[in-house]
Amino acid sequence: MKFPARLRVLCKANHGAALVELALVSPLLLLLLFGAIDFGRAFFAGLEVANAAHAGAEYGSQFPTNTANISTAAQQSAPNLSNLTVSAPTWGCECSDGTLYSAGCTVTPVCVASTTRSATYIHRVQVTATGIYHPLLPWPHIPSSITLTQTATIRGN
Repeated sequence: MKFPARLRVLCKANHGAALVELALVSPLLLLLLFGAIDFGRAFFAGLEVANAAHAGAEYGSQFPTNTANISTAAQQSAPNLSNLTVSAPTWGCECSDGTLYSAGCTVTPVCVASTTRSATYIHRVQVTATGIYHPLLPWPHIPSSITLTQTATIRGN
């Protein structure tokens, strides 16, 4: 069976094919774009929480008894997270080899000198920061809020 000439021309023409392809592929591209944006925001929030905990512990390594300013240093380190909370920092004394920890230095640990280290104690500060991340879009199997928690421990003089 032979098609009329006009019908053959219409069957071979590809006018609008690119528009149809774009209409079929664009939802997938938008889904990938928003997924990448949401993942990037979550990753950034995780870094902010980790940096806040580290900044608080870093400040605490210099001033271990000043727990109010330790929390302030952590909060100021993450200005882009409005919901950042810093739990009460803990500090104490321990031997330089990591033994005999005393919370709050209530009892000064008696450290034994080794062949490589002198018998001294050092301060240890631990800071825990928590932030809550809310995705832009409701994704299947992903909760509407994700709690990000990081703990940093630094041993100082």
